[in-house]
Amino acid sequence: MLRTPLLFFLTFFFNLNQVYSQDTPSLNNEKGNGYKGIWFTLGQFSTYGDKYSGGLGTYTAKHIPLAIFAPEVDKTFFVYGGTRSSDEKHLLCMIGAYDHKTDKVSKPLVVYDKNGVDDPHDNPSITMDSDGYIWVFVSGRGSRRMGYKYRSAEPYNIESFEQITEEEMTYPQPKYIPGKGFLNLFTKYTGLRELYFETSPDGLDWSEDQKLVSIKREGDKNAGHYQISGQHGEKVVFFCNWHPDGNVDRRTNIYYFQTTDLGKTWTTIEGEKLDIPVTDLDSKALVKEFFTNEINVYIKDVNFDESGNPVALYVSGKGHQPGPEHGPRSWSIVKWNGDGWEHQKITESDHNYDSGSLWIDDKEWTVIAPTQDSPQQWGAGGEVEMWKSKDKGKTWKKNKQLTKDSQRNHNYVRRVVNGKDPFVYFWADGNPDEFSISQLYFGDKKGRVWKLPYEMTEDWQKPERLK
Repeated sequence: MLRTPLLFFLTFFFNLNQVYSQDTPSLNNEKGNGYKGIWFTLGQFSTYGDKYSGGLGTYTAKHIPLAIFAPEVDKTFFVYGGTRSSDEKHLLCMIGAYDHKTDKVSKPLVVYDKNGVDDPHDNPSITMDSDGYIWVFVSGRGSRRMGYKYRSAEPYNIESFEQITEEEMTYPQPKYIPGKGFLNLFTKYTGLRELYFETSPDGLDWSEDQKLVSIKREGDKNAGHYQISGQHGEKVVFFCNWHPDGNVDRRTNIYYFQTTDLGKTWTTIEGEKLDIPVTDLDSKALVKEFFTNEINVYIKDVNFDESGNPVALYVSGKGHQPGPEHGPRSWSIVKWNGDGWEHQKITESDHNYDSGSLWIDDKEWTVIAPTQDSPQQWGAGGEVEMWKSKDKGKTWKKNKQLTKDSQRNHNYVRRVVNGKDPFVYFWADGNPDEFSISQLYFGDKKGRVWKLPYEMTEDWQKPERLK
């Protein structure tokens, strides 16, 4: 079905009227009555619909991480963008906990009420320090909407959170290195989208923001980048793309950066020091050049092989608009083999914003993503599938279909840090064609799926196992 601009305009207009006014009392530290994801439309329409829309509770891929397993208490803590009821577009930055001992999930808590905002670009991310305090980094949007850092009032406990900072911070990607402190990668809209980082020994006192990447060609007025990061022990890495003259719809190329000393020095994969901020289009950090062939690149996840070498999952294709005109989008990985970068194709899907995650267990590598283009074809997301490689990413085969006969597209499958079965990844669904409810799900390594309770009457409740 073609998506008409009129249909999307009416849907978008309806939901703008669901946003609360700035005078509405804050819901901070109040419990929700179930797991209800935020629905959103970007409002950039073409023949086959919006550039992206649907259930975006676990959006964006640049909010990293969204979930972390704490073995000390045998619980998985996870954050998402939620709302209070099925007919609202009122973003709440929420946190929940899954108890692996009881197989029950807590009522979610509102860490920060984005009163007056319906945009999941403001979704939160999460990390945890060595004392067990849970940190929630709430994304802002440039200097128009500020970002915030929150810390749990007690270790391993999500009953209450305290605000620590207010700052300009978009797409937060916090990392905690035991014995050293925090390193937070994020974006500032100082040149449209420039990459920054900050550090802290304790989460209370933070360094000045330091610019990392701002690539401009001669004649460009703006820079633009999106990064996807990962952590392997004390090593923090990220891959990023480049937006020519800041044009996000032409995002292309892949670059790689790493640090092993909490951001004091940044290097290439081979340890060659990089002067920051990096501004050269042909920097030594360049992994692969896609710009000449006018290929768009959307990086989805970062993981590490058994030797600690980085592997990135990405989607590439011609053009930014949805639909068949620009052909299928290719899912691929790029990995470092010790001598150079190798790229291997996995499969294809129909949308640039189909988003999933990558797992690496010795020789067996796994990708879980919405790679089947239904039920709403040409919209972001689809049915979730599991892809396996038995030879370290060289060849791939579909192993299992996790969802089928769904009413709404599933999207943004997010990996849990140090995840433990059955809560190893989670995601949300939503209809990209029109406003809908959005439910949240999680799954285990075998591809079994559970649905988080949409309505809750008790403080802890068992999720529903799907067939």
